[in-house]
Amino acid sequence: MSRLLIENGSVIDNGYTGLGQRIAQRVVAMHAEQCPVDFALSMVRLCSAQSCGKCTPCRVGLFQAAQLMEYILAGAGEEEDLERLRQVAQTMLDASDCAIGFEAGRMLLAALDSFAADFQAHVQHDRCDVKHFAYVPCQAECPAHVDIPGYLSLIAAGRNADALRVIRNDNPLPTVCGYVCEHPCELSCRRAMVDSPVNICGLKRFAADNAEAHTPQPNQPSTGKKVAIIGGGPAGLSAAYYLQLMGHACTIFDVRPKLGGMVRYGIPDYRLPQDKLDEDINFILATGVEARTGVAVDAEQFAALMKEYDAAYVSIGAHTHKSLGIEGENARGVLSAVEFLRAAGEGAPVDLTGKRVVIVGGGNVAMDCTRTAKRLGAASVECVYRRRIADMTALQEEIDEALAEGCQITQLQAPVRIEVDEQDQVTALITQPQLIGEVKRGRPAPVPADLPEQRIPADVVLVAIGQAIVTEPFEFLIPTARGKFVARDDGSVEPVSLMHEGCLVFAGGDAVSGPATVIKAVAAGKVAAANIDEGLGFAHNVFDEVELPEPAPTLPATGRVELTSRTFAEAAQDFDIAKLGMTAQAALQESNRCLHCDHHGFGAVCGRVMFKW
Repeated sequence: MSRLLIENGSVIDNGYTGLGQRIAQRVVAMHAEQCPVDFALSMVRLCSAQSCGKCTPCRVGLFQAAQLMEYILAGAGEEEDLERLRQVAQTMLDASDCAIGFEAGRMLLAALDSFAADFQAHVQHDRCDVKHFAYVPCQAECPAHVDIPGYLSLIAAGRNADALRVIRNDNPLPTVCGYVCEHPCELSCRRAMVDSPVNICGLKRFAADNAEAHTPQPNQPSTGKKVAIIGGGPAGLSAAYYLQLMGHACTIFDVRPKLGGMVRYGIPDYRLPQDKLDEDINFILATGVEARTGVAVDAEQFAALMKEYDAAYVSIGAHTHKSLGIEGENARGVLSAVEFLRAAGEGAPVDLTGKRVVIVGGGNVAMDCTRTAKRLGAASVECVYRRRIADMTALQEEIDEALAEGCQITQLQAPVRIEVDEQDQVTALITQPQLIGEVKRGRPAPVPADLPEQRIPADVVLVAIGQAIVTEPFEFLIPTARGKFVARDDGSVEPVSLMHEGCLVFAGGDAVSGPATVIKAVAAGKVAAANIDEGLGFAHNVFDEVELPEPAPTLPATGRVELTSRTFAEAAQDFDIAKLGMTAQAALQESNRCLHCDHHGFGAVCGRVMFKW
């Protein structure tokens, strides 16, 4: 008899694997649209199915938790049951033998905290109190709530200009976002239940690159009101676009020579060519928006503007940098990511020919600096991060492409000091090796490892650990906290003095949220525009009605079309666009992968209507 046998998966084993993958796909694509209590019960039942039954806290605790939640959902729950449920969860967390039990307890406690109002509503009123609606998931996840299924159907029909009209109902920077958006919409795309999410961002870029020439919709009659926009980044541009369409005369004041803010002076040309950015800006200016560039608005000028204008929107962006706070940071050869990328954006890049460049940071800005340094002729480029590569906040595709272009990413090294020579010139970055440790605030925190310091030779050190906002010129009027403006959810601010001269004052974008994504800044500008319009006594509707085609039959399981790149060795030599767009054939196939949740299911009832403004 054989001592060992090759173990082949049984039908049951293969079935578990396949169904497990399907369930995982559904969880990834899940949107907050079901009863939270019912969702939590499903989680408890899944954990119960995993339990080995060995320890009492897990085996009995999960059974009791499910039973209590069934009572609550059936309308038979009492206040005491909520306390008992919490006690059961805490016991599972404290006393279970393995992660199946104690992590189930942790998740249940998190559900009880997150969904407290809904648990109470079920106990007190026998109904769900959830405030979510069954929006189309991709549209709900988009910060600007763009009608994504709508414009995908237009792309499939070959109507690219109409697709841009639909996008501009909620986002006047479709070209910019087609190139650089972080596409949170794709995270909840229900197509993931079938195969993988639709390449929404790539399709937006295709529409922008291939749309025939068209003009903005006509402005509504003039209201006689004037609005000053301080800052010409994506938030300010978006607010100006919608307010101008509403009939208010908008003027953008920006300190830089050209509009665009950090999109122009922070995103390299190989990701977003400046002529593509100009397409969106020129479209916005075609509505009649006035731009005054090279104007730095100080406190005195801002006070004067409030006397001249009926409303002001402050969206100045994050144009300064945060410091490392280490010895040698002011040495020659140490530059902030902001000034380094700004110089490149202004056409006067730093000469790095033959130099050893070290970048400190792990976000998208750090990756932009890393790949830009490579293109500027650096002899070596090394990005140093104090956490693991897996913990970097940069987009995975940016990390992968930096590595493919020949850049080095060194993980688990924390900067200690910058070594300089007699001329105060950088010679090296000294780091302390780190050991990844306990998870804090959602990410594993690094701790010093029991290893000696390391010396990384460098001629230039680029600091990319964060950006800051210059709030001082506006602090006499707008309240601040932790280096940001304090604004309400509608974008309005509570003036700290009575010096607003009857002028409505709003703030948004990075100035309020801190450094964020382009689409979040667009959303802030859209919100401010609607609420400034209301504050001025109007309720304009600038929604551009576009007739949508009936969706084509959905494709069966089909691979996702990914954007291809130029040869990495070639792309790293210049600032031409690195990632190539879709062909018409690819765009047709990819747009037809959309499941059209706006047309099928409950999204057809309220998806587009609820988001129309």
